[in-house]
Amino acid sequence: MLPLPKYFRFIMFVIVNIAGQQFKVKKNDELFVHRLQGNAGDKVEFSEILMVSNEGNITFSNAASKVHAEILDHLKGDKVIVFKKKRRKGYMKKNGHRQSLTKIRINEIA
Repeated sequence: MLPLPKYFRFIMFVIVNIAGQQFKVKKNDELFVHRLQGNAGDKVEFSEILMVSNEGNITFSNAASKVHAEILDHLKGDKVIVFKKKRRKGYMKKNGHRQSLTKIRINEIA
């Protein structure tokens, strides 16, 4: 068996599916995810755990684990400009989009 890389060895982390995206999270991490239901200060729980690493012991699809988090804020991301043009045809189309995000803090990995 190959030795684990240094960043896998002694830090407890999980890979969790939050709102259709996979995130590597540790305790006290703050991250931005797609907009979640709830108000600032509400507690949320994520149970779709894909991988758990605890002091180098890796387990996959651990159904007994849950991630508890707190909603910190709802906000919008940076504006993304979509510009379409066809040369020599006079066709130009400009469109913009700002993604709705939720900032969460990971409180506990149980």
